[in-house]
Amino acid sequence: MIELFSSMPGWLATFLLAMSPIFELRGAIPLAIGVYDLPPPEAYAISVVGNLIPVVFLLLYLEPVSRWLMRYRPGKIFFDWLFTRTYRKHAERHRKYGLLALIFFVALPLPVTGAWTGSAIAFIFGLKFRHAFPAIAVGVCIAGVVVTASVLGVISLAFS
Repeated sequence: MIELFSSMPGWLATFLLAMSPIFELRGAIPLAIGVYDLPPPEAYAISVVGNLIPVVFLLLYLEPVSRWLMRYRPGKIFFDWLFTRTYRKHAERHRKYGLLALIFFVALPLPVTGAWTGSAIAFIFGLKFRHAFPAIAVGVCIAGVVVTASVLGVISLAFS
């Protein structure tokens, strides 16, 4: 994987890593600034756009795809587990804070938070695209600022 990324331009590697469900922009921004030496505003912009592209498809197609997969036993087992677990963990915050909870969940730059999981939460709670996408986008933008500032802070500490 490292060999694959090292053979492509920095902006493309950043964009693709930001689209991935594991790293998202939390991995893309440090890669862009620390490895490819992209300017921070460029790294931020590429990462945010890359992180938001899968959200569009997840919000639009997660329901029909999951409905189709649930016709089969492994799909039913997986989605029953996912729905039960996610609902149990996030129902109270959703009832109490609504879209604000989704924004802060996506904005928190920790493992298992982010745009992909935020899209799953929006789907499970039945949020419409017109409400979910802007909330997730705001969360991604906030997370991008936090990650960029953190990377720049670490770099300035390392070279001071």
